[in-house]
Amino acid sequence: MTAIRQRAVFLSDIHLGSRHCHAEELANFLANLSCERLYLVGDIVDLWWMAQRRAVWGQMQHRVVEALHALRRAGTEIVYIPGNHDRPIRRFCGLALPAMRVRRRVVHVTADGRRLLVVHGDDYDAVTHFGGIQERFGDWLYYRILTGNQWLNRARRRFGLRYWSLSEFLKRQSGAAERFIVRFMHAALDDARRRGLDGVICGHIHRPSLLQQDGLVYANDGDWVENLTALAEDRDGTLRLLSHTGEMLEELPPRLRLVMEEALPKAA
Repeated sequence: MTAIRQRAVFLSDIHLGSRHCHAEELANFLANLSCERLYLVGDIVDLWWMAQRRAVWGQMQHRVVEALHALRRAGTEIVYIPGNHDRPIRRFCGLALPAMRVRRRVVHVTADGRRLLVVHGDDYDAVTHFGGIQERFGDWLYYRILTGNQWLNRARRRFGLRYWSLSEFLKRQSGAAERFIVRFMHAALDDARRRGLDGVICGHIHRPSLLQQDGLVYANDGDWVENLTALAEDRDGTLRLLSHTGEMLEELPPRLRLVMEEALPKAA
């Protein structure tokens, strides 16, 4: 991955300190990153996991922290928006700490003037979650699948194969999971619409996505447990969904290009 100066980069759901965090891939991504502003959009350090289970913290986790410090020393502004797994950090919302600003939510203005709500996404749980024994079983099964995902990718690395997300593949085969993701997206877009904004950037559900629906931007920067993705804004306002190797997965052009493309007649 070659370092390209980005206007802004968005990362969420790193779950640093948990068993399933891909800290090595993240450290490599950050080492090659150059940006004016870095948004950490929740669940960065998994305080919930560390309180419930044994923390996983070694050389790679230290590399991630050092890479963040290096970005700050290089002039990157860091904005931390805590999520549900690092909820205790919300007590510092509104403060400017030595290395970062902590906010509950912010509005990011892109280079082309779009005003996007940046929020972790757990605020929408009341709309999207049903609760009960089915949801608890789903959580239990999810962590077992993540463990299988780790074992599979260790084997793939030995054979020189690229990272592949078993958990993401299984979720895409589940109609219930897909319906949940649609409910979440609609809840996020409704929130942005009520606030008079042009869209939303979030994380939380571990499903990277970048699209425009009904004139609003929906951008989910993904995670570093299953998908290993980030969202980046170019100097002209183009939004790109990136893999951990810097490969572009999806692109949303700036507002002017979108308007022009929509005005052009469709090819027969």
